[in-house]
Formats: sequence, structure tokens, C-alpha cells
Amino acid sequence: MTAVLEQSRAALSYGDICAFLYREARLLDDREWDEWLECYADSAEYWMPSWTDDDALTTDPQREISLIYYGNRKGLEDRVYRLNTERSSASTPEARTSHFIANVEVLANREGQVDLRYNWHTLSHRYQETAQFFGTTFLTLDTTGETPKILKKKIVLKDDYIHQVIDVYHV
Repeated sequence: MTAVLEQSRAALSYGDICAFLYREARLLDDREWDEWLECYADSAEYWMPSWTDDDALTTDPQREISLIYYGNRKGLEDRVYRLNTERSSASTPEARTSHFIANVEVLANREGQVDLRYNWHTLSHRYQETAQFFGTTFLTLDTTGETPKILKKKIVLKDDYIHQVIDVYHV
């Protein structure tokens, strides 16, 4: 019986996967930073590589430039702390965002993990101007616990010529 419970808890339906992704996006839009952090495992890697002059993505966040890189959740926690305590002048005033997610695709379904790919488009309003960002995200979910947790998130920003600071809530 325990094995059946473990298996059913680890297997997420496509609808469950989409609901999780939509919830993470909504938490960003609603500025629910602490709840958003709960979507991430302690060991979660959060990476947005930059584009090289040769129109290729950087491949090593330790040796090449990244737009955003946090090797684990501690980096995200620090970012959220600065947002919560208004110690981030780059994010004051806070942007109003709206995230759209589409083309969710399951790439691999292993025991206890699911690899996903999806496209996204974010509108961000700040200083009486609206900016937009779009791209593709590759994500690995840990499905072994009570709720899924993000183990790895690689964000490919397709419109990388940006005119402002870009932050976790933009993508």
C-alpha cells in the first residue's frame, strides 16, 4: 500500500503540472514573495544565461556572464528579503506584472522528477510605461513530496536587449 501511495504522489497529471506553473506565475504577479519561494527546493538552481555575440547562450554560469544566477534557494531568499524590506532600489517602485504561460510540454518523466519546457510572456508596468519580456523556460520538478518543488529552472530570455533592470518577477 505504501508503494502505491508513493507512486501516486510522485505522478503528476498534465493538469497538475500546469496548475503548479500557473500558481508560481500568479504568486509573482501578486507579489507573494514568501509563498513563491515555497515553490523551490533548497537545492534549486535558478539560471538565466545571457546571449553571446555569436547568438548562442552561455553554457557555464560559473565562468560566463549570466543575466541572473542563483546556485541554490539561498540566493532567491536573499532576493526576496531585499524585495520585502524595500532594500532593493532597483525594484522601487515595484512593477505590476502579468505572466502568461503557454505550450507546456513534458520532456521527460523520471521516478520522482519531471522535466518541462514552456513558453512565457510577461507584461510589466512601472514608471507609467509598459515593458514586455518573452522566452522559454526549462524546468525540473521534484514530485516526491506533498507538493512539487522546482529543482532547476533555466530561463531563456528571447528579447535580451533590455532597457531596464530585469528581475525574478519579470520572467
